[in-house]
Amino acid sequence: MKVLRLPLLLATLSLLQTGCALIQQPVSLYRLDAGEAAAVPEQSGELAVQLNALGVAEYLRGEALLQRQADGSLVAARDARWAGPLSVELSEQVLAQLAWRLNTRKLVSEPLPAGFKPDVQVGLEITRLDSGPTQPAVLEARWRLQDRDGQLQSSRVVRLVEEHQGSPADQVRAQSQLMQRLVSQLVDEIRPITEQPVKVAEPAPKPAPPKPPGATERGPLMPVPIRTDVEVFRF
Repeated sequence: MKVLRLPLLLATLSLLQTGCALIQQPVSLYRLDAGEAAAVPEQSGELAVQLNALGVAEYLRGEALLQRQADGSLVAARDARWAGPLSVELSEQVLAQLAWRLNTRKLVSEPLPAGFKPDVQVGLEITRLDSGPTQPAVLEARWRLQDRDGQLQSSRVVRLVEEHQGSPADQVRAQSQLMQRLVSQLVDEIRPITEQPVKVAEPAPKPAPPKPPGATERGPLMPVPIRTDVEVFRF
């Protein structure tokens, strides 16, 4: 009897292990926090802003919540991920932050509606946004700003760092803070561009009136000398 119980015990342990493997660990979903920018501006200002297609590093396009390791490598978190593609989340964050900080609803992204004339064009690329249990949150980005005439007014590369407590939730908080700081600096560069006076085209000079037919060009008048050697006769 003891010999027969051993295979039964092994089979039971195998079933328990299989059942444990089938039970998935709960996964927490996260989104970036927009802070006060989550509220729509109460008034629509006159400022018109064009946001070109946001450039995002390839490793930020998925839903994995990547963790930066001490050696610089990235490992996907097992119990946490983004609620959707991070690239879409970043685009929404930039739009919301710009609209709130500039107090305008006239903010569009490509493709542009017909007849839309922006006061400023914003080109933004995010090349890094990550953190790790023992690594701070780091954001690296660059932007280009053009005025209403398409002239380049600002081009800058930024690197921002935010500390956190190590948990995935606090890492997301730190990354959200970095996005808010990035757009805040961007707005500081946008305001002077939009406050520039609008250039008014100078009127073209009026053409000279046509000359009457037969008119000829005359040179400058020369002074005529007066003679002083005339003889005077008296009678």
